[in-house]
Amino acid sequence: MIMLKIFERRARHIAASSGAAAVVVLGSPLLAAAAPAQFAPPVQPYATVTSQSGLNERQYPSTDSSVVAVLEYQDQVGLRCKVRAQTITGNDVWYLLRDTQAWISASYAVRTGTVPYCKDVQVNRLTHSPQATDAMG
Repeated sequence: MIMLKIFERRARHIAASSGAAAVVVLGSPLLAAAAPAQFAPPVQPYATVTSQSGLNERQYPSTDSSVVAVLEYQDQVGLRCKVRAQTITGNDVWYLLRDTQAWISASYAVRTGTVPYCKDVQVNRLTHSPQATDAMG
């Protein structure tokens, strides 16, 4: 039953981030047979939600920003980069998620892997873009 709940949470999260609809048929013998015993973690860096009540994904790195989705306890999400912004319970780090344009507070997630600062990611992306190459001659 626990694995089924984890499967349902992951299906909802994948559907929310891709815009697709997730369909889970409860009690289906086919589902039970097809469900793997354990999910592989996302590619590093990623975060695991530690808050029992879940974690809000926000449009910007601030609690004043709109909630765009909610992660559940122990959900794992890929991380693109981090910034220092609003301090939450003594921690001012916020992570930009890899697959969506949403932010989570590091206060309620445990990071696995090294997360670069967003300024480093943006500089690298701009430096090697076709527009930057054209502009530099």
